[in-house]
Amino acid sequence: MIYLVVKALLSGLIIAVVSEVAKRSPGAGALIVSLPLVSILGMIWLWRDTADPARLATHAQATFWYVLPSLPMFLLVPALLRRGVGFWPALAAGCALTVGLYLAMTLLGPRLGLRL
Repeated sequence: MIYLVVKALLSGLIIAVVSEVAKRSPGAGALIVSLPLVSILGMIWLWRDTADPARLATHAQATFWYVLPSLPMFLLVPALLRRGVGFWPALAAGCALTVGLYLAMTLLGPRLGLRL
């Protein structure tokens, strides 16, 4: 149980730091959030829990392929905000686009020989 609490606190701390840094400097906040800290922590936790090289390799490779469909959201949301669309509708559109692209990746990935 303590292990789960430590994982949750460390992960939450990263989010809190990013939000505070971004208030002062959006660019610095973006830099921190673009670092694969969550992915690295996930790999550390997975390795600690399983010590399974094959599982970790599959996880890391699948993470790469799932990052790609999330990237267009970071172009759509600012484009909509700059056109006067409100934050919540812009965020919802970005999330909907990402979900659609995730579904496409999930359906097309295995057909292209990707292990997701």
